Amino acid sequence: AAAAALGHLPFGKTQSPETLLDIAARKVAEKWPFQRVEERFERIPEPVQRRIVYWSFPRSEREICMYSSFNTGAEDYTAVPGRGTA
Repeated sequence: AAAAALGHLPFGKTQSPETLLDIAARKVAEKWPFQRVEERFERIPEPVQRRIVYWSFPRSEREICMYSSFNTGAEDYTAVPGRGTA
C-alpha cells in the first residue's frame, strides 16, 4: 500500500512524516497565544519557539486579511495628538 501511495507523487518527491516538534508546537499554538507560553515557561529552546510562532500564524486567507488589514477609519494618524482644530 505504501509503494502504491508513493507512486502518486511526482518523480523524486517523497513525503516525510511530520516531526514530533511540529506536532507539539502546532497543538500548543492552537491552545495558547505565544505570549502566554513565554510567560508560563521559563526556558524555551529557540527552535521550539520558532515552531510555535510558525504554527501561531493564521492559515486562512480571511484571518490573514483580518489581522493584517490597514485601518480604513477616518482617523488621521499624521495629526499631532492633543492638538485641536479650533
